[in-house]
Amino acid sequence: MPIDRIDVRGPRFGAALTTVVLAAVLITGSGPLLAFQALVCAIGAVAGVPRSPYAWLFKVAVRPRLSPPAEFEDAAPPRFAQSVGLFFAVVGLAGYFVGPQWLGLVATGCALAAAFLNAVFGYCLGCEMYLLLRRTAG
Repeated sequence: MPIDRIDVRGPRFGAALTTVVLAAVLITGSGPLLAFQALVCAIGAVAGVPRSPYAWLFKVAVRPRLSPPAEFEDAAPPRFAQSVGLFFAVVGLAGYFVGPQWLGLVATGCALAAAFLNAVFGYCLGCEMYLLLRRTAG
């Protein structure tokens, strides 16, 4: 399988883990935990989604227990979504470490909402943004 095509279940698994991490950030107010999530997003955005830590965990621990994938998707939209997640994580970090605190809460909450939509409903806001930008750009 080429690296530009990914198992559609992988990004949803990553979104589920992201949901848990971001919920923990909101509950605890932990800037370092948000920094960890930002690092995960940065790796996915720069190196590609298949090389992110959550994709590795999916590949090693989850995918062997599942049936073969029925469908694959282009890796570009989830990679763009990782960039969007990174943006919100960085804004959240600025809020938690520099202030104001509400900025960290709002940015983390927005990222949490997007991750939750992907994890539970399979609706990737960042992917949809990518497709909209591609259509707009021609």
